[in-house]
Amino acid sequence: MSGAAPRVFIARLAGASVFDPNGDQVGRLRDVVVALRGPGLPPRVLGLVVEVPMRRRIFVPILRVTSIDPGQIVTTGVVNMRRFEQRGNERLVIGEIVDRKAHLADDPSGSSVTVVDTAMEQDKARDWLLVKVFVRRGGSGFRRRGETLTVAWDGLVGLSDDEQDQAADSLVASFEKLRPADIASALQDLPAKRRAEVAAALDNEKLADVLEELPEDEQVEILAALQEERAADVLEAMGPDDAADLLRELPPEQAQELLDLMEPEEAEDVRRLIGYDDYSAGGLMTTEPVVLSPDATVADALARIRNSDLSPALASQVYVVRPPLETPTGRFLGVAHFQRLLREPPSTLVSAVIDTDLEAVGPEAPLGAVTRYFATYNLVALPVVDPGGHLLGAVTVDDVIDHMLPEDWRETELADEAAEAARQAADDGA
Repeated sequence: MSGAAPRVFIARLAGASVFDPNGDQVGRLRDVVVALRGPGLPPRVLGLVVEVPMRRRIFVPILRVTSIDPGQIVTTGVVNMRRFEQRGNERLVIGEIVDRKAHLADDPSGSSVTVVDTAMEQDKARDWLLVKVFVRRGGSGFRRRGETLTVAWDGLVGLSDDEQDQAADSLVASFEKLRPADIASALQDLPAKRRAEVAAALDNEKLADVLEELPEDEQVEILAALQEERAADVLEAMGPDDAADLLRELPPEQAQELLDLMEPEEAEDVRRLIGYDDYSAGGLMTTEPVVLSPDATVADALARIRNSDLSPALASQVYVVRPPLETPTGRFLGVAHFQRLLREPPSTLVSAVIDTDLEAVGPEAPLGAVTRYFATYNLVALPVVDPGGHLLGAVTVDDVIDHMLPEDWRETELADEAAEAARQAADDGA
């Protein structure tokens, strides 16, 4: 391997760009895959986990890597775009070895150390091996951090023990700048035990956002691994529609227990949504659209839709109603589209710019009818009202698409084909 450094610290390499021989970026390094061998033998590096367009994580054999330099990796350009699937004897360095506790083989005190990073080197046969481990001793007294040292792989005991718990500090820190969908993709590549450890280390808001991006079976798996009080807190942080979808997947008794642990106001919205069929407007809608009274101004409306926590679809329009403003609201009057709001003076009342021609749908409207409505009128959001004309919530286009796709759409070959198509399009445009 030309240009390769004699020793490469893997955690420092995370996020490095991966290029083909022509200098076109293939993706970014997310982890390194190694195979455990016999006691005392350093693991052999098998390849890289590279994130490519469409958030797919693929496996690039180490034999396809021609050089590794700080901040960049060059490959032969021939890669398989199929999603990476971990095998039984394989370990992810960043995902499963970094942050693990171990013991120094020559330390009679038996005190533990924490793996901070690992280094791979090439041997005489040109195989890459994990030969060095950068560890930190536990701090003592007023010292926040303990001593750090680099030891040989065979100088540690316990690194191959999969039964022990593993911290997730480094992995969670690496997620800091990732979008929830990217974190969800990373979690899917981890074994179930490690996935639960990482989920437990995320804060409630972040974990709620990530759960909304995961397949339902993995949502249930992660929620079941949490303490009930923590699970209820995470459900409160989720959108009511997503929380309702998740609770529908649980046994009724467990769902009821979690609802009872939630704050009454949060639980009320979720209970109402659970009562609707999953493939109806009521089952699709969120109970938290942007709602304003008729005497609110355009400036008020623009301030509300600037909220970065709103999805683009929810921020596309505000719903004008008579008090009360909490769903179910008073009488629904109409919607004010954000493009219209941008064209009006800030002091204008929103009641003067609402669209009264857009008809709302009832909560029992089936998915097919809702889909046709979106397509006919080129909508990204749609109000849902009850027979009395009270606003119940809003259906957004992303929820419609999510329910139209197969339940396992995040894991099917269609996603792999889309990634391959994106890669081919990039090559054609080069």
